[in-house]
Amino acid sequence: MDEPLIAIVGAGVMGTGISTLVVGHGLPVVLVDVDEDVLERAARAVANGLRHAQLTGSLPAGSTPAELRTTLSLNDIADAAVVIEAVTELPEKKADVLAAVSALVKPGTPLISNTSGIPIDEMAAWVKSPGDLIGTHFMNPAYLISMVEVIRGPQTADETVESVLSMLTRIGRRPVVVRDAPGFVTSRLLHPMINDAAQVVSAGTATVEDVDTLMQGCLGHPTGPLRTADLIGIDNLVDALEALYQRTGDERHRPSELLLEKVRLGELGRKSGRGFYNYSEAQS
Repeated sequence: MDEPLIAIVGAGVMGTGISTLVVGHGLPVVLVDVDEDVLERAARAVANGLRHAQLTGSLPAGSTPAELRTTLSLNDIADAAVVIEAVTELPEKKADVLAAVSALVKPGTPLISNTSGIPIDEMAAWVKSPGDLIGTHFMNPAYLISMVEVIRGPQTADETVESVLSMLTRIGRRPVVVRDAPGFVTSRLLHPMINDAAQVVSAGTATVEDVDTLMQGCLGHPTGPLRTADLIGIDNLVDALEALYQRTGDERHRPSELLLEKVRLGELGRKSGRGFYNYSEAQS
């Protein structure tokens, strides 16, 4: 019996990481983007990620990765068993992609938005069948972090939840289902903490390194909030904070000037070679 095809739309950091996870667990992936260069980089990143995941024991022993196919044509998702939207955290972008995906796939196909904070019920207006829509929040790198936040919208069908939980279990993830709200659980707690950490640095209270060291040593944060920001992508973090601020009005969600300055300078984190830390030597 052939394994079900998983379609992933968006070949950025998250789409690439999720693709690595899925093919590494033996399910074929068609990865869609609008830029051929982005797809070529994604294919290389998936190959590197698979080697990393195998070295760290993050894939089933003796497993053979499934096929990764890249394409510029969204029409290639039509026969997918599940579609994961992983484009940038901008409502207008997600709306365009989800509307197009919804028009192409068969009724009953689970449509997963990998979102860090936009409410699923808000997105439901962008698809033909709101019952097919559900949210996930994979952590980066998706192929190493085993837990996934799953967001059930008010209109999400039971069958969609069951299908997605089954798929996540099949690829070795531990799903936790939460109710719909701006930021859900992880972003609502993590993103303002990172924003506060940036404010502490801006105020001159402590250096970037000292903030992360204290959070690791005193409070058990595995990487520190500012190194985490570099891993998320500071531009992605700013987009997510702005989405939260617009929906909650909470000033802790308003992106700090230091984060905005990093984006203006192109210092986006690990993916650009520099963020709060310098990665250019490690990547050369």
